[in-house]
Amino acid sequence: MSAPFRFPRFFVTSPSPCPYLPGRSERKVFTELSGPHASELNDALGRIGFRRSQSVAYRPSCVDCSACVSVRVITGEFQPNATQRRLLKRHEDLEISSCKPWSTDEQFALLQRYLTARHPGGGMSGMDEMDYADMIEQTPVNSAVIEYREPGVGDAPGRLVGACLMDQQADGLSMIYSFFEPHDPSRPGLGNFIIMEHIARARRNGLPYVYLGYWVEGSARMQYKVRFQPMERLGPGGWLRFQPGDRTTDLLG
Repeated sequence: MSAPFRFPRFFVTSPSPCPYLPGRSERKVFTELSGPHASELNDALGRIGFRRSQSVAYRPSCVDCSACVSVRVITGEFQPNATQRRLLKRHEDLEISSCKPWSTDEQFALLQRYLTARHPGGGMSGMDEMDYADMIEQTPVNSAVIEYREPGVGDAPGRLVGACLMDQQADGLSMIYSFFEPHDPSRPGLGNFIIMEHIARARRNGLPYVYLGYWVEGSARMQYKVRFQPMERLGPGGWLRFQPGDRTTDLLG
């Protein structure tokens, strides 16, 4: 006889400076993902706006701000626009593989180049090899690292230009963290390409959504997420479709 499912215990972090909106503070509610029901719990929490980090599921719980909103792409209806089609064509030579969630020196070196160029001084900029290994390998759910490589020569693998830590949930793929080569002019728009590849991957597997984490209204660095339409965002009334420019009050009820 299996042990009964236990309702998770939730905790709240102390306020800290918001990484997205200057002058504001953030607070998170979180719970541990562990035991035989970790995947089911992660699926259920993902549908109500939680994200996974290692063996913890969390979501914003800020006292005076609701700018962080969970968003997901409707995979079956996504059609790339002209710019996105050019990116798909530009990177169609990449060799893509799904790897077990195991960290490598090559991945970590790519991450360091990405963080130095794109997020200098950010919260992840001080990560060392052990921190990265924990991020990738400490997962109680069905996870993979998707690698994007240039064509190899003979038996030698090609250069790693992108990677994404991904969870497979019951209703979609959750992109936990992606990073890519930041300084190569021959590889423009890799971040957008990686998202589109996940949309195609989810569609091939009959999964209706790709979860992109939080879209932060007013944060320029988060605006790329709304390029992948049609999209839904989570409000008090559940998941609703939205377009950039929709009034927040209309969406949140």
